[in-house]
Amino acid sequence: MDYMVLYSSKTGNTKKVATEIFSALPGMSKDMQSMEEYRGKDAEIFFIGFWVNRGTCEMTVIDAMSELHGKKIALFGTCGLGKGEAYYRSIEQKVNVWIPDDCEYLGIFLCQGKMPMQVRQNYEIAWEDPRQEACRKKMLRNFDEALFHPNDQDLSDARAFVNRILETCE
Repeated sequence: MDYMVLYSSKTGNTKKVATEIFSALPGMSKDMQSMEEYRGKDAEIFFIGFWVNRGTCEMTVIDAMSELHGKKIALFGTCGLGKGEAYYRSIEQKVNVWIPDDCEYLGIFLCQGKMPMQVRQNYEIAWEDPRQEACRKKMLRNFDEALFHPNDQDLSDARAFVNRILETCE
């Protein structure tokens, strides 16, 4: 089988996961490119990676997915805002709708990723409404936890995701 790993990475988190996914794919008939590099190289199975922005992916990812037809597509992504099955499902629902109907959707892998320090600086500023203080503190805790992601466990989970996808495609 031919594999293409496409990704968009703003801070390096998604590229790190893309590299792990690429290394987990068998054989020599595989390639990995950023969205900026991609010029329509064909493959049977596409692993498409993105960084989560306001609960979805960016336009370059939507455009790339929308142009694929008759392919098998697996998604992966990193998000700084947190982790949790409900949050991950909401991201999946917002992103997989852009996969053309004639493609086969294979699933998604998401993990937390570190955010730029500017985000933490924004959280450090006291909010006008004192009732929001608990939320602000939660955002700061989440930011600090995200500093350690994607970690070895996340990368191991990404490899397991690839193995599950490959099993379903045999």
